[in-house]
Amino acid sequence: MRSGLRVLILLFVLLLVLGLTIGERMWVRSWDHPLEVAVYPIGVDDASRAFVGQLSSDDFREIGSYLSDEARTRWQQSIAPPRVVLEASIDELPPAPRAGGRLAAMQFSLRLRWYAFRHTPFWGSLGRVRLFVLYHEPRDDQPLPHSLGMQKGLIGVVHVFASNEQHAQNAVVITHELLHALGATDKYDRATDQPLYPIGYADPYAQPPLPQERAEIMAGRIPVAAGKAVMPDGLEQTMIGYATAAEIGW
Repeated sequence: MRSGLRVLILLFVLLLVLGLTIGERMWVRSWDHPLEVAVYPIGVDDASRAFVGQLSSDDFREIGSYLSDEARTRWQQSIAPPRVVLEASIDELPPAPRAGGRLAAMQFSLRLRWYAFRHTPFWGSLGRVRLFVLYHEPRDDQPLPHSLGMQKGLIGVVHVFASNEQHAQNAVVITHELLHALGATDKYDRATDQPLYPIGYADPYAQPPLPQERAEIMAGRIPVAAGKAVMPDGLEQTMIGYATAAEIGW
């Protein structure tokens, strides 16, 4: 009898989690309400922690403005201005993904969601995208770890540089992962990091097609020559293409 009760309780919890997950996605993708984005900054070293201490919500305001402008001017979508809010910094680093197959990916997803549950308010986070932004001291000899955004749980882990000079490019990376959490997929070749034609080009109908002047935000780079693409200087050099717009519900 007790064993059957435990099974029923477990099934109830699983159904509740599934219902909350689906409900969150539908709420966010409807765009009927202002998109809520919570940024949790994390300094990974002493220098970065000092930089994190001087951040403010104004440092992320352009991300919400960018989404509003793209929706209105490019896709004729009237959405409420997204709210990107800076939350208190977190000391503990989020779990890092491990190499492996689907099982390893599932385990990482569960560990990341447990991390988010422990470090953010449960009820206050429903329907919100939570971005854990890890700031690293700039070093030429050390590339940043790979960032990610998960639609399940509306969570992102973003690696950026702790530098005012990198602020504009940091915004590009943060917005890219935010859109992942909203359902957008990458528009570049993972083997070469080159934008995919045509969905990874800001203007696929340009003649000649190269060089492009801007980047499709989910391609992440501006194609300038065959086999060559460069990082945009800021969000003003990016746009949301038709495939990405469809994926996020525009």
